[in-house]
Amino acid sequence: MPWGRCHYGGGVTARRRVDSDYLALPRHQLADAALSAATSAGASYADLRIHRITTEIVQLRDGELETSVISREVGLAVRVIVDGTWGFASHAELDPTVAAETARRAVRVAATLSPLNAERIELAPEPVYHDVTWVSDYAVDPFDVSAADKIAVLDEYSGRLLAADGVDHVSAGLQAVKEQTFYADTFGSAITQQRVRMQPSLDAVAVDSAAGTFETMRTLAPPAARGWEYLAGDDVWDWTGELAELPSLLAEKTKAPSVVAGPTDLVIDPTNLWLTIHESIGHATEYDRAIGYEAAYAGTSFATPDKLGVLRYGSPVMNVTADRTVEFGLASTGFDDEGVRAQKWDLVRDGIFVGYQLDRVFAPRLGEARSNGCSYADSPHHVPIQRMANVSLQPGADDLSTDDLIGRVQDGIYVVGDKSWSIDMQRYNFQFTGQRFFRIRDGRLDGQLRDVAYQATTTDFWGAMEAVGGPSTWRLGGAFNCGKAQPGQVAAVSHGCPSALFRGINVLNTRDEAGRS
Repeated sequence: MPWGRCHYGGGVTARRRVDSDYLALPRHQLADAALSAATSAGASYADLRIHRITTEIVQLRDGELETSVISREVGLAVRVIVDGTWGFASHAELDPTVAAETARRAVRVAATLSPLNAERIELAPEPVYHDVTWVSDYAVDPFDVSAADKIAVLDEYSGRLLAADGVDHVSAGLQAVKEQTFYADTFGSAITQQRVRMQPSLDAVAVDSAAGTFETMRTLAPPAARGWEYLAGDDVWDWTGELAELPSLLAEKTKAPSVVAGPTDLVIDPTNLWLTIHESIGHATEYDRAIGYEAAYAGTSFATPDKLGVLRYGSPVMNVTADRTVEFGLASTGFDDEGVRAQKWDLVRDGIFVGYQLDRVFAPRLGEARSNGCSYADSPHHVPIQRMANVSLQPGADDLSTDDLIGRVQDGIYVVGDKSWSIDMQRYNFQFTGQRFFRIRDGRLDGQLRDVAYQATTTDFWGAMEAVGGPSTWRLGGAFNCGKAQPGQVAAVSHGCPSALFRGINVLNTRDEAGRS
């Protein structure tokens, strides 16, 4: 199977410590100055967030270095509530005097906005967490590894692909992020956190100069909340196996026939299905979208509150959870940016829509006693907003393999890897393409296809899901760049899922659709 050579492994990693230079920042002095100034100026509530984010990007083209850059952003942010209205201000300087003035500025913002506020802010209660620390699981901090060593690994991997027949160009890249936050509020919580994440990728390109065409194929390794151990060696991901297999898959793809459009049975691999989950479930179950609060950037949601508990989102084998605690998840954390402890909860149970993603403001509006911890800001200079948890389709009780699902299909397609996609402003009508498509005949794979996209409405698609694979097929996919809000913010999020079998999904021929037949 195409997935068979790629695996997760390595066991439980050692718990890391927060970097000493971050702990040396005057976190508590800044909190005391900001929170005291805010309450003295008239705020009924205030919180402080000290946010430092470090990003490294390394990019090679055909083994030649194109980019190697590290960027750092640090600052403090203060939110306040004055007469039921939010105020926000931030500053890049970490000084107690500056923190106090920033808090007073946030109070002035709230006072200015108060006449425009139609709905008073009410925060869902949350236990107080006194001076707690949380660090994500990773073995090797990527920022302890030199740029030269990172370039050397990407160059060596590029060389393996470039040495293969039929590979004309290779792009190799790595993005590493370390995010450190300190949160304190007037309830008494004080929380320090550190998260690390990595996104490696290699793209191989085959060019047909005579025809003026090209084909590409990318590695399947998803971004993950892991350290340098993810890219260096095969302990976590089988780079040796995938890089050896990729050129022959690319060569086969260049000669593959174009797909015949029409209703088709699909077995969709986790490397593709995660993105469909993200767009049609993850965004659709964000409560701010569902009530029209988040509308200008990418729309609202068809899954409105009147449908909660009654909408059949999909077939009875559909069970979807939101989880801020899953190991190595990009959206996993100890606490969100409102001091709410990370949790796991149901969004879809037995095919029925049963839950939303919430922060401390939206939970009371839905009638929930507690936030489920979905507040996040991507910068010290951005306001925390409701953001997506790791939203995942759960595996079946029977441990069906991907081969078992393929064996149920007489004539269909096995879809592997993500590529382009499109979805409407209600998260309802969509189409998705992929990296690799394999024809299924009589329960077996029978070569690749090209020019494939699948199209459906959200409820029709998930309603057509006949079976899901077992725990052995479950994998985390995800993205570094989920966009939302104005000004725009990005967040990293993972989506786990098993392989799954869908009946009678409409397949498009993308070449025909583009008028290139």
